Amino acid sequence: MPTAWVVAVVLAVAAAGCFAVAAALQNGAVVAVSATAGSDRLGRGELGLLVRRPRWLVGTGLAALGSAVHAFALVLAPLSLVQPLGVLAVPVAVLLAAGAARRRPRRAAIVGVALSTAGVAAFVALASVSVVSGPATGQALAWAGSAVAVLVVVLVGAALAGTGRWRCLAFASAGAAAFGLVSVLVRAVGQAVVSGTSPLDPMVLLGVAGIGGALVAGGWAIQHAHAAGPAELVVACMTVVDPLVAVLVGATLLGEATQVSGLVGTLLVAAAATAFAGVLVLARSHPVAECPSPAAPAGTGRR
Repeated sequence: MPTAWVVAVVLAVAAAGCFAVAAALQNGAVVAVSATAGSDRLGRGELGLLVRRPRWLVGTGLAALGSAVHAFALVLAPLSLVQPLGVLAVPVAVLLAAGAARRRPRRAAIVGVALSTAGVAAFVALASVSVVSGPATGQALAWAGSAVAVLVVVLVGAALAGTGRWRCLAFASAGAAAFGLVSVLVRAVGQAVVSGTSPLDPMVLLGVAGIGGALVAGGWAIQHAHAAGPAELVVACMTVVDPLVAVLVGATLLGEATQVSGLVGTLLVAAAATAFAGVLVLARSHPVAECPSPAAPAGTGRR
């Protein structure tokens, strides 16, 4: 493995740790603000309270640090190598949640983590030996942005219509899809600039604009996910949906799947289904009745 790829692996693992801790900190802050407001819906007032909470600010700082480290890893190595390493944030988040609650992780949670981890690992392992890498075009990036934007809108609509853990699941998936697009764009822009393309090239500018928009949309959705469910469920969605979106966009719109056979394609679908099954198991292992209810007064939480 090239030295640059080894460095990218180390950076991606470090970024995963940052994301897990950031999720735990932000989740605690959002739940506290939601409890004060008596709702799992974040309005302007609740967002204003969040930005004044040190716990949330530290979590946001760690998330930003993780994003920067992850972006550097993407410049050094292919998406198929870097993206799956983010799944390491799932067991870290589960352990953090269990430690904070002073309890052992439930068997169902462990099964969910195992399924999601195995599914993503298999998906990317297959993709890494069958996809090809090439420079992205401005048209391909525009199509990628449009496709993911539609997916995010659909998921946000489902979240707004849902409640409890399913609301959390939809919001977290929307945020993860947006962040998956960020990874695709960072990789494309990084490759273009490193290869000598001018920073003022229309494709580069389009990519940078897309990165900014996707970061804002993803961050907004993730905060709402934290208000509706546990941190480990949010992290699980992010670490499953994010790499799947990134690899799928790369395969379908950036020409990375031109050498994928029918058998490998079938196995990729099976691996993706396994990963999503793990997320659903995690969702069911955190019923609303067992999560702190933002609408419940202090001392009346259901068990």
